[in-house]
Amino acid sequence: MSLFLSKKENNFYVNEGYLVRENQFTTNEVDSLRKALERAVNSAEEKADNGQVYYLDKKKFVDVGHITLQYEPQPNDNVLRVIEPAHSLDKELSSLIKDKRITDPVRSILEEEDISLWTDKLNLKRPGNGSGFGWHQDSPYWVHDNKNVDLLPNVYLSLDDADKANGCFRVIRASHKEGCLPGTSNGTQLGGFYTDPSCFNETDAVDIRIKAGSLVFFNQHIVHGSEPNLSDQQRRAYIITYQPKDQPMLKSGVINNIN
Repeated sequence: MSLFLSKKENNFYVNEGYLVRENQFTTNEVDSLRKALERAVNSAEEKADNGQVYYLDKKKFVDVGHITLQYEPQPNDNVLRVIEPAHSLDKELSSLIKDKRITDPVRSILEEEDISLWTDKLNLKRPGNGSGFGWHQDSPYWVHDNKNVDLLPNVYLSLDDADKANGCFRVIRASHKEGCLPGTSNGTQLGGFYTDPSCFNETDAVDIRIKAGSLVFFNQHIVHGSEPNLSDQQRRAYIITYQPKDQPMLKSGVINNIN
């Protein structure tokens, strides 16, 4: 069975800016990956004591070498929210970035046989206190670090069943067609990374309700975000971003070609 995108899938991705492939990983594989995720979290927390702590808009960050840890807002600022990059923290995550269920569709999107890793991150939304992510694009974060910002497709692996209650992934369909959009001008330190709401129509929002083990491929320019996790269920995800071969990774500068 071919893992590359069909013509229909490719057309949908090009027109809508995202594509869902459901149930790509088995229950046993998902269970194993959840354990890998939690091992990575434990490893990151152990390293955090020796990291550099700083605050942006009163939100806590810790840099540990080339890894950045982002925490939930107060009063939950002892709870990890994001780890980027994360693959070096666990060998199972390091292997996952090479899985053909993920990389072959990316090859279809890039129309490149040879690809490399740009970045990866764990998004953690713990039950009851996992905060949301405002509407944003990824490309404005990366435009000053990568001259090929149009060639950075993302893959979102859901490690828990996701719906509106636990803050599922959301996209503004077709918003990728406008390229990099302006950020907000609200005077905050991070405001410029959130997309100006006058530049897209929120009625075009799509809630990506998916089962654990499903994949979402999404364009680096698409406006996306999520609501808080107000449920008693986990909502964990691993997001991997690729690029053409022989290009350095975002934070470390190391080249990580994918065979």
